[in-house]
Amino acid sequence: MHISFVLVALIAVALLFDLLNGLHDAANSIATIVSTRVLAPRYAVWWASFFNFVAFMVFGLHVARTVGAGIVSADI
Repeated sequence: MHISFVLVALIAVALLFDLLNGLHDAANSIATIVSTRVLAPRYAVWWASFFNFVAFMVFGLHVARTVGAGIVSADI
């Protein structure tokens, strides 16, 4: 097996995991607001998408830089 095939397969699995994790987390954050009838489902989705975008714009890649710079050893 070529190393490039393994690398592509690992990246594909990581992206799929990230997609499924994001779908699950988004549903959890919206479900509480909708089930308590604080917001209608349409407004809850808009609310969640707005704050996800704001969080990305404010925090950017700080978490990725922190993990890449000090928590995980580069020698692995």
